[in-house]
Amino acid sequence: MRLALLLAGLISFAPAGAWAQQSPETPDATDADSSPKAESTDSKAVPLDEIRRFVTVFNSIRQAYVTPKSDTELMHSAVRGLLFDLDPHSVYFDRDDAERFDSSTEGQYEGLGVEVQQQPGPMLKIIAPMDGGPAARAGLKSGDLIIAVDGKPVGTDNGNRALRGKAGSTVKLTIRRGKEKPFDVSVTREKIIVPSVAKRMLEPGFGLVRVSGFQATTAKEFDEALQSLNTSSGGKLRGLVIDLRSNPGGLLNAAVEMADDLMNAGNIVSTRGRVKSGDTIYTAHAGDVLQGAPVVVLVDAGSASASEVLAAALQDSGRARVVGSLTFGKGSVQSLLPLDNGDAVKLTTARYYTPKNRSIQGVGIVPDVLVKADGKTRNVTVNEASLLGHLRGEEEMSGETGGEVLSGEMPVNAALSELKRMAGVAPVAKPKPKAK
Repeated sequence: MRLALLLAGLISFAPAGAWAQQSPETPDATDADSSPKAESTDSKAVPLDEIRRFVTVFNSIRQAYVTPKSDTELMHSAVRGLLFDLDPHSVYFDRDDAERFDSSTEGQYEGLGVEVQQQPGPMLKIIAPMDGGPAARAGLKSGDLIIAVDGKPVGTDNGNRALRGKAGSTVKLTIRRGKEKPFDVSVTREKIIVPSVAKRMLEPGFGLVRVSGFQATTAKEFDEALQSLNTSSGGKLRGLVIDLRSNPGGLLNAAVEMADDLMNAGNIVSTRGRVKSGDTIYTAHAGDVLQGAPVVVLVDAGSASASEVLAAALQDSGRARVVGSLTFGKGSVQSLLPLDNGDAVKLTTARYYTPKNRSIQGVGIVPDVLVKADGKTRNVTVNEASLLGHLRGEEEMSGETGGEVLSGEMPVNAALSELKRMAGVAPVAKPKPKAK
């Protein structure tokens, strides 16, 4: 699994044991001393008494619990228990979840181009085949049930993995559709590209780039979108809206590269945690691809993590104005530890800081121009600060409330108005009604 940083991500894929290797040297709490020592959270000593108690409980459960449990089940439960009381973003991934998580950040995978959900039975339910993908071309539809793969019943533990495979290989699916008799469909796997960037012209000279998530290909897609919009504008955009509404985050590197495209100098983001060797400062290089043309970043309550990194970098540097609603407020860093059985552990290990040294964990980004929802969308109450057991933000205040989800074109129009103001374009006066 390759090395990367995510945010909501903001995840570093590190080899097993990396954290132990990076731990600072500290005195061992078991060193000889005439008086008892306080327990140190940095100690490398294994708490033998606690381990013995764990083994006692473990053996009691495996021997006497009313329903037999395998050692694997018990150990998985124990590891999940270690993470349960930490924070909502520290979790245990089963192998299928780990593979889906990795694929979601890659922006591409080899398979059938279909979203499925594990069902009792066991079987897989097709949620949606990708338009133009191999599954759609083979005639598969939303709601179809996959009951066998290459003649073998779908297991409860293989999930989506059975559908993945090398591009060019063929898989035979047994499908149950409504009350019809089950039938077989052969589908050839392909490399599936999941785009994360869309573009459009709002008005002559003013473009919009919509970023739905930050994947390995997002920065490249962003560059291509800007080139296309520039061409459509006769070689130079007069202004750009970056739409990050309801973007949950993803790869930090993608957000950093996008910020670097628009900044000439200065810090973009920094990360700081207990393992100081992992602290990082990302800085911009000279070269603004828009040559100073104004930029507006459109956000809402669903803009989180890497989205907040990009918005804060452009806001703090003065490169862009932020328009919309208060963002989600996820400013924590997670590290992903792959395990030898294909599972993985995601652990919160640091916080990130904006160029002005702001930690927005539990706080979010306050827009320069506030946009209210149109009344059709209820106020959002689920934000980082409202999550049970969340990491307390350094600037978090009790009683703070979340922002709103901003859907539709009204927020886009507000962002465009601010963009045109920044570009020095006078608003068009509305014609006065004629007297009757």
